[in-house]
Amino acid sequence: MNHITWKDFEKVEMRVGTITEVSDFPEARTPAYQLRIDFGPEIGILKSSAQITKRYSKEDLEGRQIIAVVNFPKKQIANFMSECLVLGSVGDENDIVLIQPGFKVENGLRVG
Repeated sequence: MNHITWKDFEKVEMRVGTITEVSDFPEARTPAYQLRIDFGPEIGILKSSAQITKRYSKEDLEGRQIIAVVNFPKKQIANFMSECLVLGSVGDENDIVLIQPGFKVENGLRVG
């Protein structure tokens, strides 16, 4: 395990957002969805690609609050520009479980 400093950790902007739209992403090498996530008025709506098709249907995801890193550089994935990184725990065979607040909270709240 590589250790980071507290100063490094403070740079990571993890925020709560609500998934507002889910689309199939057939161009992705690994099965994935394209997500639009509302992070509130300060950050707005960001797009992300997430390899979460094993555990979640599109209907399961719409309206769900998640936690994402919002201050990474944009990343081109196939023909899609991902603007944030949705966080989840990764199990066997890339079985991802989303990290989410235990209660509904305001979009854009910082996690730390």
